Amino acid sequence: MSLAPPVLRVATYNIHRALGGDGRLDPPRIAEVILSLDADLVALQEVETPHAPAPIILLSRLIEQGYAPVLGPTMRSDAHHYGNVLLTRLPVRQRARLDLSRPGREPRGLIEIRLGLTDPGRAESDGPVGRSLHCLATHLGLRVAERRVQIARIAARLDAIRQGSGDTTPVILLGDFNEWYPSRRLKPLDARLERVGRRATWPALWPLLALDRIWYGGSLELESSWVVRTRQTRLASDHLPLMARFRVSGQRR
Repeated sequence: MSLAPPVLRVATYNIHRALGGDGRLDPPRIAEVILSLDADLVALQEVETPHAPAPIILLSRLIEQGYAPVLGPTMRSDAHHYGNVLLTRLPVRQRARLDLSRPGREPRGLIEIRLGLTDPGRAESDGPVGRSLHCLATHLGLRVAERRVQIARIAARLDAIRQGSGDTTPVILLGDFNEWYPSRRLKPLDARLERVGRRATWPALWPLLALDRIWYGGSLELESSWVVRTRQTRLASDHLPLMARFRVSGQRR
């Protein structure tokens, strides 16, 4: 895995189990979409891992190209595991999972990882040594009541990160939040992080709703954000990939 470049490219992408708009279950196609993004960090939702043959093909291809997968299954069976995955080309220093499930609803979870942004072997004169990026990725529930509780738990986790690491620590929160329109329910996240502008990502063939979101904070500066609209992305899943480009600065934005 390579060390972080001066600019970070991140993406969030609900791959819909690799089931495309043409009815084909095609993990290699999803893998090619992900690789085409050339992102340093990718949050995936609705991923089957690792028992079914198709997801093994997907992850193997991505691992071959330098990505380390951090798995966050929310449902398990003899046939497959299902849930969230974080892919990174940066060194993983810590990883954790938080259960966001609500009684009687589909299980949900949050992946949290701490990534190295600099080479621990570098000299102090070359820049900050051992600097970290906190990344949190999730896929929230379909009902308003469960999302409200899940958002509160994520907000509490963001407070804990800030208390333990400081205000300038780079933080990224991303995933499928299942909020169709601007909502007061997202205010706890907006109060703690800056939000990348809303961009419609669903449905892929005719995107109308901004279900996929990215927030950022600390010493990250947003340079740009965009939705990847190509013939391939319109067919590969029912969501389009959402991307953002950040610069890691020495001062808080």
